[in-house]
Amino acid sequence: MSHDEDPLCAVFMPALVVILHAAEQEKGEPLTEAEVLAIRDDAVCMTVPLSVAHDLERSRGYSDIPPADCWHEWLSVREQIAAE
Repeated sequence: MSHDEDPLCAVFMPALVVILHAAEQEKGEPLTEAEVLAIRDDAVCMTVPLSVAHDLERSRGYSDIPPADCWHEWLSVREQIAAE
């Protein structure tokens, strides 16, 4: 696939899940939906080809939270983190 055919996607740097987890640890209690959305909106994001995003995800060893539904995704991920 050429770069012209490889669609672009947004990638958070660092991963949004890492940013949210650190913010919740610092706060010492669960983040609110408004806090999660504000953190997402203020986070550093890069636009990269989808193939590069997949490579980053594989090298990290985990998937990031999709920004479009980050509140519900965060609720699910934080339960998994708490269970570890």
